[in-house]
Amino acid sequence: MSNPVETRLSEMGITLPEANAPAANYVPFVKVGDTLYVSGQISMKDGKMITGKVGADLSVDEGAAAARTCALSLLSQVKAACGGDLSKLKRVVKLTGFVNSTPEFGDQPKVINGASDFLVEALGDIGRHARSAVSAGALPFGVAVEIEGIFQIAE
Repeated sequence: MSNPVETRLSEMGITLPEANAPAANYVPFVKVGDTLYVSGQISMKDGKMITGKVGADLSVDEGAAAARTCALSLLSQVKAACGGDLSKLKRVVKLTGFVNSTPEFGDQPKVINGASDFLVEALGDIGRHARSAVSAGALPFGVAVEIEGIFQIAE
């Protein structure tokens, strides 16, 4: 049986990164019934952190690209939580996005759109979600973006 999520990612030329282990005293995800809570995923590309402040070091477009990498990592954690079977993903419920930005920067929603747009493109209607996009004066390791997510999965 084919997996529509994996098929779509393949058509988009996307290979999910390995699910990262936690960097401190927490777990990468928690399942409660059919709800999956995924810990914050930081902006990384090719194993390197994407760092800097949006509005100073990075443009909105660069921030959105960083947010997209967070969405890839979120899907990697969902896949790990589902025993490697992304077909168990029923819906993206909510994202909370944190943007490392300058005090005067006000386009956090445009930055987090990098994750939201990717999830809708990759998953279709099940990728549509509620969302918060907030500024942070600093994020762990100086990363540009961190996003946590809530997902509905098959039990």
